[in-house]
Amino acid sequence: MTTPYRCPNCRTNRTRFNIIQQVPQSVKLDPQSGQVVQQYDEGNLDPFHLAYNGPGLKVQCAACGLVEDEMTFKKFGESNL
Repeated sequence: MTTPYRCPNCRTNRTRFNIIQQVPQSVKLDPQSGQVVQQYDEGNLDPFHLAYNGPGLKVQCAACGLVEDEMTFKKFGESNL
C-alpha cells in the first residue's frame, strides 16, 4: 500500500479509507435448509466447485462509503496529483 489512494466517487478523500481483507470460505449448502453440508479447503475442492479468484483486498472510502477493488482507488490516486 505505497500508492496514493483517492476516492473515485467523492473525489476529495485522499486520506481516510477502510481496508477490507477478503477471506473466502468454500462450502456446500443444503438447498432446502441452507445449512452447511461440507466445508472445503483450497486443496480439496470437488470438480464442480471453482476456487475463489477475486481480489484479496477491497477498499472503502471512509468519507462516502464507496466499496471497490483496491486498484480502482490506486488508479484514481495516480491521476491529478
